[in-house]
Parts: sequence; structure tokens; C-alpha cells
Amino acid sequence: MNSEKIVAVILAIFLPPLAVFMREGLTAPFWIDLVLCLFVWFPGILYALYVVLKN
Repeated sequence: MNSEKIVAVILAIFLPPLAVFMREGLTAPFWIDLVLCLFVWFPGILYALYVVLKN
């Protein structure tokens, strides 16, 4: 893992929408993660980790 991915994983744990935004921009995954985080925090973290760690 490079340093950019490590920072993204840390952000995905503490600020999931920001991590997804850094990886994908203002696309559908960002909005999905934002809604997940607003209503139920933990699934938002899992989804952000999925987006950050996928190839």
C-alpha cells in the first residue's frame, strides 16, 4: 500500500464522505456514502473502505 491509500483508509474511518470524494469526486459513490453516513454511520464507513480499497 502506498501512502496515498493509507491516508485514504484513515479518512474512510473518520470522515468517510471525504475519502470517497478524494477517490471518486462528486459522483454517485460520494452521494451514496454521504446518505449512508447521515442516516447510519457504520455502513457509511464500510462503503467508504470498499470504494477506497477496490482496484
